[in-house]
Amino acid sequence: MNRNDLRHADINLLVVFETMMRERNVTRAGERLFLGQTTISCALGRLRSMFNDPLFIRAGRTMEPTARAEEIHARLAPALDGIAVALSCTHAFDPLTSEGTFHVGLSDDVEYALLPRMMKHLREEAPNITLVVRRVDQRQLPQLLASGEISVGISLAQELPASAHCKCLRPMQPILLRADSAPGPLTLDDFCRRPHVVVSSMGNVIDDADHALGLVGRQRRVVLAVPQFSALPALLAGSDMVAIVPDYVAQAMVRLEGMRAECAPVQLPTPELSMAWRGAMHNDPRESWLRACFCRYLGQQQVHSEVMAEA
Repeated sequence: MNRNDLRHADINLLVVFETMMRERNVTRAGERLFLGQTTISCALGRLRSMFNDPLFIRAGRTMEPTARAEEIHARLAPALDGIAVALSCTHAFDPLTSEGTFHVGLSDDVEYALLPRMMKHLREEAPNITLVVRRVDQRQLPQLLASGEISVGISLAQELPASAHCKCLRPMQPILLRADSAPGPLTLDDFCRRPHVVVSSMGNVIDDADHALGLVGRQRRVVLAVPQFSALPALLAGSDMVAIVPDYVAQAMVRLEGMRAECAPVQLPTPELSMAWRGAMHNDPRESWLRACFCRYLGQQQVHSEVMAEA
């Protein structure tokens, strides 16, 4: 096929194809595209005729792509990304007047502690835009970027797609959080004796704190692991349990929940909170503006000292 033949192609069909590759289900593809099942089924029929291949074969409740569909998708996805970027670049982006929806991924700590402040500013700077937030962690971030379900994500970042870009937003200073009324900061003995709550989206009960304690020949007792930071205030209230959280989470909980925050009595590693985005969106003016907002409102501030002062 040469470029003159492209006039016979329907880009809407290609969008349906890419969505089916992602969802593997006619109903879910229709919901994502706001189309009925009949419309999706008709589009699949035309796609099968266009490519002379079944493309998707039913396997239980899913539609598994054929080898030909996988080959087409590998070539088509970057092309659709390029078309999307080209179309977006034809319009100047003015955040004050522009409308649009951004699909972003945020880890739980960012959503709880940092997103509210950013949204207050965005409501003034860009009153007509919508943020659709997906919960991500370091395991989910790469696949959501690769599939195009999000254009940018903020979390711990590991093993990103080769085409992705990444930038460190801030260090995640570990802070000890507690709600009891015992006087003074905890000693190392107190820290090891107290029951601990761990926040882990993947259900881990061992983390950097355990490794740090192991280096000095100590250990702690984890009694609970929960997937969300927002559960901590109610869990710690009226108990002797403690938790290690990033400094910005501690600051929010001191301010909003009346929690106590202090430095841990053991040296803990400081991971980095990173922003990763799709390479196809690197030069998109809308996405560039959004990433600048993330850097401005979610980036490093003097949070650690503020937490200690408020505590």
